[in-house]
Amino acid sequence: MNDPFELWSYLAQEPLLWLTVTLVAYVAADRIAEAAHRHPLANPVLIAIVLIAVVLGLSGTPYPTYFEGAQFVHFMLGPATVALAVPLHANLGRVKRTLLPMMVALVAGSLTAILSALGIAWAMGVRGETLLSLAPKSATAPVALGVSEAVGGEPTLTAVLVILTGITGAIVATPMLNALRITDWRARGFAVGLAAHGIGTAHAFRVNSTAGAFSGIGMGLNAILTALLAPLVVGLLF
Repeated sequence: MNDPFELWSYLAQEPLLWLTVTLVAYVAADRIAEAAHRHPLANPVLIAIVLIAVVLGLSGTPYPTYFEGAQFVHFMLGPATVALAVPLHANLGRVKRTLLPMMVALVAGSLTAILSALGIAWAMGVRGETLLSLAPKSATAPVALGVSEAVGGEPTLTAVLVILTGITGAIVATPMLNALRITDWRARGFAVGLAAHGIGTAHAFRVNSTAGAFSGIGMGLNAILTALLAPLVVGLLF
């Protein structure tokens, strides 16, 4: 195999190729983010997506082929979500002391995420399954995809919207919360997890361990509440 293109054609048939590409892209993205001193705009997930998109574009690889090789990452979303019970258990005492304000914030935040997305999209002329795909955008991906399908949305579009929501939340969270002078790491983390799910939670853990723990709690609780509220809201409005 002296021809590089022939070598690439051979490697492209191997199922582990795209999993390896995904992992290498994220490691590279994390190094870039570290070199940028963890600036909010240097989000590792966003950088990794761009790197993988460039590889797919240059190699002419269709997305279904990539997903078939990298679907193990998709599979691990479920166990990773369940593992967020660990910080919940570790901070159970602190959660109990702030349970009431957390529940109020949870309901308000979950409803706001659903209604604002649907309302803004409706005002801009979005209709049909595209509109319904927006309803669970602030829930973690495994839950959001199931909710999207249940309410008549398009799960593939919802997946994209979930990623965009998480990246946007991770980028704007720290500057916005600093501008609002919110210094309680519990409140900061819970807000980020509620609005920006897993990507926001990963960012919160890098900023502060307490914020990361409460972000994981907010993400998990919002996933449950979104699964309950989104079908009700969609049913009432549409």
